[in-house]
Amino acid sequence: MRNLLMKVNYDGTNYDGFQTQPQGNTIQDRLEQAILHLTGEELKITASGRTDAGVHAYGQPFNFTTSSRIPLERWCLALNARLPQDIVVTEAREVPLTFHSRRGAKRKTYRYTINGNRFPDPFQRRWQLHHPVRLDIPAMQQGLTHILGTHDFTSFASRRSTKASHVRTIFEAHMEVDRSMCRPSSLDQGVIQTYITGSGFLQHMVRIIMGTLIHVGEGKIDADHVAEILAACDRSAAGPTAMAKGLALWSVEYDETESESFFL
Repeated sequence: MRNLLMKVNYDGTNYDGFQTQPQGNTIQDRLEQAILHLTGEELKITASGRTDAGVHAYGQPFNFTTSSRIPLERWCLALNARLPQDIVVTEAREVPLTFHSRRGAKRKTYRYTINGNRFPDPFQRRWQLHHPVRLDIPAMQQGLTHILGTHDFTSFASRRSTKASHVRTIFEAHMEVDRSMCRPSSLDQGVIQTYITGSGFLQHMVRIIMGTLIHVGEGKIDADHVAEILAACDRSAAGPTAMAKGLALWSVEYDETESESFFL
């Protein structure tokens, strides 16, 4: 048996998230179907984590064991020929049988994209939340600093969360603003990218953080009130859940030895 570790990019617009669902319309379902068509094996893949319906990913790791002897260099092209065009496998490595994509993940980064220009970008509409009303970006950046560190993130977790503990660690969080598409002499604010890196994330956690920060940007919540929302450990204290389409799993990191060996 071989344990293969791969990376997949996908546009999640038309799917019910990564993890398999009864209706069979998930990224996992499509990948397992492609492997079945390629090797004849009915198997279950293990991913680095879940994504919600409508959420995207760049290079999400997943692994599975197979008895197939297909050479590594052929796997990506062979699977992509059997996958929809909005799902693309980009890398394949053979790893020890003990490797587990989810348990081995040390850091995950999500990116949330807001188009702050007056008009939406028709070419990026599936990947951006359009917010034409002016936002106080410095206030949002100030609010973002309050989530750094190890906290109980119950206020920023879905009420449906079944996790025994809502304690998570956020290592880094920052915003970047790209004004290259702003029209001269306009009120365009550009494309606002928020990157959040943590040890792990709860259901809807990043989207609720972003919904809260948008309220900060709109002047509905004071930036420093984010600390009080976090301390409340009460979902009703936070802002709304931001739309899924603006969210993408940006990267997943393993320890230095593993990352050097697996994805060079």
